[in-house]
Amino acid sequence: MRIISLLPSSTEIVYALGLQDELVGVSHECDYPPEARSKTVLIESVLGDEKHLPPGEIDKKIRETVRAGQSVYRFKPGALEQARPELIITQGICDVCAIPYQFVVEAVRKIKGLDPQLISLDPQDLTGILTDIRRVGEATGTVDKAGEVVDALEERVGEVAGRARAIAPDKRVRVAVIEWTDPLYAAGHWVPEMIELAGGIDVLAKTGEPSRVVEWDKVRAANPEVIVLAPCGYDIEMARAELKNLSSRPGWNEIAAVKNGRVYLMNATATLSRPGPRIVDGLEDLAQLMHPDVFPVTGKPRWEKA
Repeated sequence: MRIISLLPSSTEIVYALGLQDELVGVSHECDYPPEARSKTVLIESVLGDEKHLPPGEIDKKIRETVRAGQSVYRFKPGALEQARPELIITQGICDVCAIPYQFVVEAVRKIKGLDPQLISLDPQDLTGILTDIRRVGEATGTVDKAGEVVDALEERVGEVAGRARAIAPDKRVRVAVIEWTDPLYAAGHWVPEMIELAGGIDVLAKTGEPSRVVEWDKVRAANPEVIVLAPCGYDIEMARAELKNLSSRPGWNEIAAVKNGRVYLMNATATLSRPGPRIVDGLEDLAQLMHPDVFPVTGKPRWEKA
């Protein structure tokens, strides 16, 4: 089967199911596992290499593009024709994260004789993420392998949730996960659920609801005991560079998390924003930084203190 994956999380799923030899094309963001970088890149951003721009400028350009009814991403000329996929894995959950489902449908329709199966992965919570792994398994004839992968992930989720249930209600920490700094975005979808499972209370978002813009005054009023800065698409080094967009705001030093030295940086690209197998790494990371007494760190943590 000739497979193309148009989002990083589905590429990770394809590799987890042992289908890497059948993967004939990926998006420009597909960088894990490292071997995925050797695959043919079919997608490009209409904004060019935007990651060198300030967050506010990136947000402005993306909003303008979406308002104009265009996709932030597109197929490279001739890429789809050359790949001749039998299965395309795409998404419709976020116009900013990857090429939207409808744009993929339109691109396929323009190519004579091309009739691949399309799967749109649009999870809103952890259950949805695990279900999508099974869906890819069903579409690729790897149902048993998908079951093994999901069973292993569910066991790890259960381990975290089980230990967190023993945490007294008054010991559950109030948490804010910041997904973007200009404008300020609170991380949504599966992130609030991860916080709850790990023994915390999300003070800015609710499970299943999209990430949303929040006013700084709301963050201050929520007075989180833990702040996690994890800009979407950024690694820890890039997140650290954006910390000034929070620390320069009025009242920063008055927030409980700042007073107590509980501001953390997470690699959103690896463990928080991509709805694939590594999302369980992110759950374990949140548990460690929220309740180090219950979830002691063994080895070098994947997160850092700000």
